[in-house]
Amino acid sequence: MIDIKDLRADPDKYVRAAADKAMAVDVPAIVELDRQVRDAQQSLQDLRTEQNAASKAIARLQGLDKQAAIAQMAELKTRVKAVSDTLAELEPRLHDQLLLVVQPAAPEVPIGKDESESVELRSVGEIPSFDFEPKDHMQLGEALGIIDMPRGVKLAGARNYVLKGAGVLLHQAVLRLGQEMIIRRGFTPMAVPVLVREQVMYGTGYFPTGRDQAYLAERDGLSLVGTAEVPLTALHSDEILDEAELPKKYCAMSACFRREAGAAGKDAYGLYRIHFFEKVEQVVVCRNDEAASVSYQQEILANAEALVQALNLPYRVVNVCTGDLGQGAVQKFDIETWMPSRNSYGETHSASRFHEFQARRLNLRYRDAEGKVQFCHTLNNTVVASPRILIPILELHQNADGSVTVPQALRPYMNGMERLTMDSH
Repeated sequence: MIDIKDLRADPDKYVRAAADKAMAVDVPAIVELDRQVRDAQQSLQDLRTEQNAASKAIARLQGLDKQAAIAQMAELKTRVKAVSDTLAELEPRLHDQLLLVVQPAAPEVPIGKDESESVELRSVGEIPSFDFEPKDHMQLGEALGIIDMPRGVKLAGARNYVLKGAGVLLHQAVLRLGQEMIIRRGFTPMAVPVLVREQVMYGTGYFPTGRDQAYLAERDGLSLVGTAEVPLTALHSDEILDEAELPKKYCAMSACFRREAGAAGKDAYGLYRIHFFEKVEQVVVCRNDEAASVSYQQEILANAEALVQALNLPYRVVNVCTGDLGQGAVQKFDIETWMPSRNSYGETHSASRFHEFQARRLNLRYRDAEGKVQFCHTLNNTVVASPRILIPILELHQNADGSVTVPQALRPYMNGMERLTMDSH
């Protein structure tokens, strides 16, 4: 959520933000609704002042004057009820509309309609060439007996899978490597719920605009999360932290659930865009300072890059354009790892900063050194998500005989296993 005072002062900024992010938000209508609410609030305050004055006057009056004052009180009561009813209708509408207002992107974010107009900042590692006909990750996984998509579909429908044997070990090894790396970098590991109250989804900005992407337990008013960012960021909601406590650096390994409504094409093949996966997430809650936010965003991006480098995977970092940025992010850097079967890079990590957007919705605050209460800034990034990361691991480390070389960094988590072969499943 944005600062409504800033919206009133410069509505055009938020009109431009919505246009840049290709989101339909009627900012002038929201500003007008806000004016109506404030006018009604002022009217109610004035009427209550009149009521108080009239009530005091009645005690001093006699006869016809007292009867007239009592009649006036009755009229005031009717007017107070009418204005109160108006506010009861307008205020929830304003609250719901403010949840749709788009956070302006940072000036250094490229303007663009979709991911095709994001800007590459750097590429790291050499894209390999093969002296044999390479297989894609599904061909490799099925031949090695470590991926079973048909039985996953049988159990849970499209975009579901089963990992088996060494495939499970590889999947778990990646997650354990990511968790241990991020803990060594100063992040506190947490075990958090993945089924949360809907207000937590609203607070982190995943509702209302992303509601169609979530799996809902409507009977209980709960939602499955698509990332541990949600409970980690909301952990201190409705709290006032001390500035000395900041930054809070948390990480969590969790299951993640996404409906992926509307996804199609090559994204629907194999393990790329699926309904259930596991992820190690990193979250930072820091003081309200632009320079600090920028610095922490670079830090969490570097943490993820270190993981990809440890797996010996070529990748690039892109400055995500406005049209692919999302409602609440000020700036986002994606790490895209090379995937031979796609003949392109595929997103594996996203490092985002949100300024106060999430903190305002969560009422997440801190008291600074001068005693002033301020909203925090929040940031998050993937450490690693699997099984998507298995796509480049399998495809880039495959051998001519159909085996796959296990990256050196993963071997300690796989009992020293050096290769995935038909015999290792």
